[in-house]
Amino acid sequence: MRQARPYSGIFCGGVSARTGPHALPLARIKKIMKRSAGETADGGARMISGEAPVVFSKACELFIAELTRRAWAATLEGKRRTVHKEDVATAVQKTDLFDFLVDVVMADAGGGGHAAAGQYDDDDGALE
Repeated sequence: MRQARPYSGIFCGGVSARTGPHALPLARIKKIMKRSAGETADGGARMISGEAPVVFSKACELFIAELTRRAWAATLEGKRRTVHKEDVATAVQKTDLFDFLVDVVMADAGGGGHAAAGQYDDDDGALE
């Protein structure tokens, strides 16, 4: 019997000609980096090296993986098999490493909508 095969390397974790071996879009990371640099006396970060977004992409992947592992542990404690936003909030609250996110998950728990009452930027999902 013939087995199904992916049409491209993207589905099996391979390298895509468009994005390379990175799971997150480098153009969006670069856009966020430029926007986050702020307005300084010299006009902010106009130039970003090619390696910087790659490093940020890998850091984001590791961050998401760690937060997911801890949220999954909270899910299993609740004897469920589906991760809910409450599990992510529990993971953030129980881990000192994620203290910078406590305000975000607390605002989300009270509002029931987007974190911090909809302060998301429309273009890339970053907080304003």
